[in-house]
Amino acid sequence: MSAPAERPAVIVEATGQLSAQAAAQVRALVAAAASADQVSPLSEHVTLHLRYGGDVRARTFLARLDGRIVGYGHLDITDEVEGASAEVVVDPGSRRGGAGRALVEAMLDASPYRQLRLWAHGDHPAAAALAASLGFERVRSLWQMRRSLAEPWPDAVLPPGITVRTFVSDQDEASWVALNRRAFADHPEQGRWTIEDLRQRMCEQWFDPAGFFLAERDGRLVGFHWTKIHGGRHGAELHGHEPLGEIYVIGVDPGEQGSGLGTALSVIGLAHLRDKGLAEAMLYVEASNTGAIRVYEKLGFSHSDTDVMFRHMGEREGPGATTR
Repeated sequence: MSAPAERPAVIVEATGQLSAQAAAQVRALVAAAASADQVSPLSEHVTLHLRYGGDVRARTFLARLDGRIVGYGHLDITDEVEGASAEVVVDPGSRRGGAGRALVEAMLDASPYRQLRLWAHGDHPAAAALAASLGFERVRSLWQMRRSLAEPWPDAVLPPGITVRTFVSDQDEASWVALNRRAFADHPEQGRWTIEDLRQRMCEQWFDPAGFFLAERDGRLVGFHWTKIHGGRHGAELHGHEPLGEIYVIGVDPGEQGSGLGTALSVIGLAHLRDKGLAEAMLYVEASNTGAIRVYEKLGFSHSDTDVMFRHMGEREGPGATTR
């Protein structure tokens, strides 16, 4: 009797900017995973990096099987405070073959002090099991919440002295970025946005200034609600579900918090999405932000899914490390 054939080995390649051909193959892989899992496997930040390129310090990892790309990993080491972060996607037809583990191990080895934050979109048990087997701990959860746009909501009551208009390109970029930084000063990702980050999203097919609402007091921006038509297909990007409205980003100047401005802006945006003919709206919120969750629950939103961050604390002393 002949010996069973050995399973082909997964080979992981670390690289920088992808060739046009390799990038197209990865985008096809991402679309296949989104269709199979009914959730996008990559964050918007990584999707934009894949499309346009990003910080030169970000690294790309490709898992190949018999020369074919079966997995993609993105390693971002630009955050010197929180540490390196990574995202991984594996072709649905090649799962349980070691590609995911090989990618995570390679990115862990490439991370300073072997400290790594790893995102898993959709909170799949297989991702949790892989993370645990490699010594990662669950440290952060990002909720997705949804509500029907057919159900009623409270009237929008703006605080006295507040007016609302829509975003004007080539006029509002700098003042919006400044407000976004004030509103999200403690947020590990949103508060770091630059004008370049804003303009990248303004180039996306989904961008619509008519759904980007700005609140002003005496001519100064003090709040905003940026809506998005999320899901379905925008060009080559497939989200794995039918189109729905999204509270993409909503922020209020710290000096206006507690005035009801956030709730009023939420309602204005929801009405806009309903007027676009959409049946449902969604948003993302930190699971630890119980105050915001209560506000969204009062607006009719309920928890529907979770993205999870796992963290490997490393094996040597460094920023954020624990002593062993």
